[in-house]
Amino acid sequence: MLTYQDCLDMCEFTKDEIMAIAEHEHISDMDAIILAEALIHTTGGAFKIQRMILDDIEEAVEENDAVKEGLLRDVLKRFIETHPMALQLGR
Repeated sequence: MLTYQDCLDMCEFTKDEIMAIAEHEHISDMDAIILAEALIHTTGGAFKIQRMILDDIEEAVEENDAVKEGLLRDVLKRFIETHPMALQLGR
């Protein structure tokens, strides 16, 4: 049986990226891995994930949670570095 860590190790996302997606979509971390892996292989999927992270950043700003905002900005930076398709505005 595969564990959460096994699945995380096999996917192309960091734990923090998965946590941001899970929070945005209000789903479990395991479901977020499945969603992220499905999205990243579709046209515009990287942009959709980027938008989720940006939404989470906006929420942290609204909540005046500077620590969370900083973490999510780091998550976004890493995501864009490893998935440059995210910058292609949803194509």
